[in-house]
Amino acid sequence: MLPAPVVHFATRAAVRFAAMITFERIGVEGEAILRNLYQLYIHDMSEWLGLEVADDGRFVFDTGAIWRSDGAVYLARFAGALAGFGVVSSAKPWLGREAARDVKDLFVLRRHRRHGVGRALARHLWSERPGDWLVRVLAANEPAVPFWRGAVRDLQGDAFEESAVESRGRAWIHLRFDSSR
Repeated sequence: MLPAPVVHFATRAAVRFAAMITFERIGVEGEAILRNLYQLYIHDMSEWLGLEVADDGRFVFDTGAIWRSDGAVYLARFAGALAGFGVVSSAKPWLGREAARDVKDLFVLRRHRRHGVGRALARHLWSERPGDWLVRVLAANEPAVPFWRGAVRDLQGDAFEESAVESRGRAWIHLRFDSSR
């Protein structure tokens, strides 16, 4: 008899909650939702990026730039409740190929973390656009590094490349793979 496979918490959660997680691609009509969610995302990232709020108490971020580019925005819902978002953009600035995609940003509300929403959303992004992908992770964001390594490994096994990159004075981890394989 073979031993039972080891199942990580996130994988068990993803299986348990998979039917409760849905995705919706939105356009510019969803700008208000995306702008509001970005406030929470930037709040989380401010710990590692050293960002401060403006005098009006908000973080400054131009979500309009996403709509002016070739970006694609997806909302995630958990049991019908808004749970997060993912933004896909071109990885051309890093990989030199127009068709390569980048997970620009991915965010899950704290209430919905540990339910498999983040991994399910990442897998959804990668399956929507099979091909060459880049995931850029700020190395200082210690919780994100194992999350992204695990999410990519769940999809690709060991068929991905990891590299350390310095950009704009910050250390990054780049994960590259082809989701069509």
